[in-house]
Amino acid sequence: MTPDRAAVLAEVEARVANENLRRHMLATEAIMRALARRLGEDPDVWGLAGLGHDLDAEETEGDFARHGAVAAERLRVLGLPAAAVHAVAAHNPDTGVAATGGIDIGLIAADQLSGLVTAAALVRPDKDLAGVKPKSVRKRYREGAFARGVDRAAIARCEELGLELDDFLGLGLVAMQGIAADLGL
Repeated sequence: MTPDRAAVLAEVEARVANENLRRHMLATEAIMRALARRLGEDPDVWGLAGLGHDLDAEETEGDFARHGAVAAERLRVLGLPAAAVHAVAAHNPDTGVAATGGIDIGLIAADQLSGLVTAAALVRPDKDLAGVKPKSVRKRYREGAFARGVDRAAIARCEELGLELDDFLGLGLVAMQGIAADLGL
């Protein structure tokens, strides 16, 4: 049985103090839910993987080889399905867990896309996600100097799922716009 969202969110709130990190996790969840719907997968399972993927980020700070593995174990104990647990472990290549399934690749891509979309909103004078257009996300994606920490190759892995890059960028933007108030954008 998949745990309800409230249980995973409570774990996030208990273990993640940084508000911006929590917002990143919410954004990744929203993108994963939208991606699952597009691909005909279970949005709850994919969304919970997105919500919980950085559950251990503060705890494992400075020990990147453990980041993802610790979160995966916590989510397994909560009762997340094996595919979601695997995706969380695989989203960080330093764990040594290979990204083999669609949910794994989706999480890798969504994790990075949430950062790009957030950065695209924050450079606007109003810092408002509602005003961000798909073409501006596409433009920012192509600007390597913009949001340097965002791994564009990870975002491009959406093509392994059968999605064109522009479609994925738009899907992620719309998903995040749907929860803009929760993201403070």
